Amino acid sequence: MQAAEGETAAPARPEAAERKPGAYKHLMTGVSFMLPFVVAGGLLIALAFAVGGIDAMAPGHAGTLGYALGQIGAKAAFALIVPALAGYIAYSIADRPGIAPGMIGGMLAANLQAGFLGGIAAGFIAGYTARFLNQHIRLPKTLEGLKPVLILPLLATTITGLLMIYVVGVPVAAVLAALTTWLKGMQGASALVLGLVLGGMMAVDMGGPINKAAYASAAALLSSGVDAPMAAVMLGGMTPPLGLALATRLFPVRFTVSEREAGGAAAVLGAAFITEGAIPFAAADPLRVIPSLVAGSAVAGALALTLGVTLKVPHGGLFVLPIPNAVTNLPGAILALAAGTLVTALAVGLLKRRPA
Repeated sequence: MQAAEGETAAPARPEAAERKPGAYKHLMTGVSFMLPFVVAGGLLIALAFAVGGIDAMAPGHAGTLGYALGQIGAKAAFALIVPALAGYIAYSIADRPGIAPGMIGGMLAANLQAGFLGGIAAGFIAGYTARFLNQHIRLPKTLEGLKPVLILPLLATTITGLLMIYVVGVPVAAVLAALTTWLKGMQGASALVLGLVLGGMMAVDMGGPINKAAYASAAALLSSGVDAPMAAVMLGGMTPPLGLALATRLFPVRFTVSEREAGGAAAVLGAAFITEGAIPFAAADPLRVIPSLVAGSAVAGALALTLGVTLKVPHGGLFVLPIPNAVTNLPGAILALAAGTLVTALAVGLLKRRPA
């Protein structure tokens, strides 16, 4: 529907974010706009490795296609992740006046090594600052046009930037550095627990807020150079559709004819890391199917981190596993996925009743 004459159409916002109130809505708006940068950058880096090998982005390979793809992914797309996150958190809070101070605050966070945590802080600071100034600055009608293009960006950016440099940046950078060090040094029980949590979260609502929270956290850590959580998230997210597809073959009497036919499609969706392929099965019998999915995904995530699997690509499922250097410990990744898939299938077969 077109806007009436003289009206300006409102900028589109993610529907899921619109339905959530307060800070969560603003955070998820930022995450929704950030994820395309993560996916595009990650896949371009993977393509760089596929085309140019493990050293594709080394300075000695300048001028090659692999080096060019790596530059686009790592130096351009990944460099915009934190500014995009901060800018669109601020946009969600203050609308258009928040974008410039939010993105500039996000760039400062990246330059101060405060990473995605600093970006989140910058987004909220910029958004609430811009909104406060917009509501309280009153100008004559002849000067009102200067407010959105000059006064608000200047004042909100100045306040956000000074707070990031003098107040927020250093402590947040220290927190992020400590978190990064801990995640990179995970072994034994800590890796097991984190893998259980991240993998299980991917299966709780299959594309809903809990799933998105786990994915967004792993994607943000991936941009900070921590690539183990993404392995747990992707393998945990692939497990539900694959497990259900296997269950329709192992226990056909537990499923209706239409569900058995849908098993093949679920297998394809699971292979492509589209967790939503499990939703029709879960919707039909949530009390039995969802716990089975969570169990299998938790096993896949826990095994992935315990076995030292890492993943440098944020999407693609099975289709990115053969790309050189995209996965560390490929046999461990395959083992974790197979184990999680089998646990899901067996749990569904044990818990699910025959259709009436």
